Amino acid sequence: MRRTIVALVGATATGKTALGEAVAARAGGEVVCADARQVFRELEIGTGKPTPAERAERPHHLFDWLALGERPTAGGWAHAAAAACEACFARGTLPVLVGGSGLYLDALQRGLHPEPPKDASVRTRLADECEHSGVEAMHARLATLDPDAGRALKPRDRQRVLRALEVVEVSGHTLGWWRAHAREAPLAAEWRAFQLVVEPGMLRARIAERTEAMWGDGLLDETAALVAAGKTEALERLAAIGYDEAMDVLAGRSTPEAAKQAMTVRTAQLAKRQRTWFRHQLSSTALEVSRDPLAPSVIDRILEAVGG
Repeated sequence: MRRTIVALVGATATGKTALGEAVAARAGGEVVCADARQVFRELEIGTGKPTPAERAERPHHLFDWLALGERPTAGGWAHAAAAACEACFARGTLPVLVGGSGLYLDALQRGLHPEPPKDASVRTRLADECEHSGVEAMHARLATLDPDAGRALKPRDRQRVLRALEVVEVSGHTLGWWRAHAREAPLAAEWRAFQLVVEPGMLRARIAERTEAMWGDGLLDETAALVAAGKTEALERLAAIGYDEAMDVLAGRSTPEAAKQAMTVRTAQLAKRQRTWFRHQLSSTALEVSRDPLAPSVIDRILEAVGG
């Protein structure tokens, strides 16, 4: 079997999850999560994951990649997704990536720049020197060692100034040198990426309907259970749409109706950012799915592109 990946991408509420299930069912494929919120095993209703019943019908990957409180990164996800896709290739099955996290997909398709090395002892020494000499003096040192970084960073940007100095001291190379290196893709494969497109007015209506459905399905109860389990701080750090609003209701800071309205607005703002990103950053075939993302013609077009 060819090393081919299908990627179903696009804004939230365009029907990616349902279409991914349908394509995987027709092709005998396996679904790989490419959503930065669905990767948390404790988050179900508010992330719009495939249902447990759907996940039981065929292999699904990375929907329980992290525990709430663990830190997600595009590079970490890309390596985990590459391993999942390699396993699919070994079994002769088609990996179907589904999600709207553009940075994750980009990291898998094109890779990331090599990460400059870190050294805790150097970092601690630089921090001590900064306390004694001041961040402006550290910036002046950086301007001598790495003129490009010195010009790019503000004199009082302590965190970035110290990191740039650490990179030069530990590696002997500047930040610019590291960023000039070619990306290292974690997986070699043919991509067939499709961006689901829905007319903006219809998408806003879908977002509002989905918000109501999530609350009707028990988003508030799910959030209450997480709060009772001591996950409040982890949820607050994640700043996940839906869970933030549900926590406001639980804490008495909002009413359910106001929370739903706020969730709908934030989701629409996210969709706008996603549309812009996918339009300019990821090479894909646009699929107009305003009427029906599960239309046989839509599924047929995807399968034809992979020779299925």
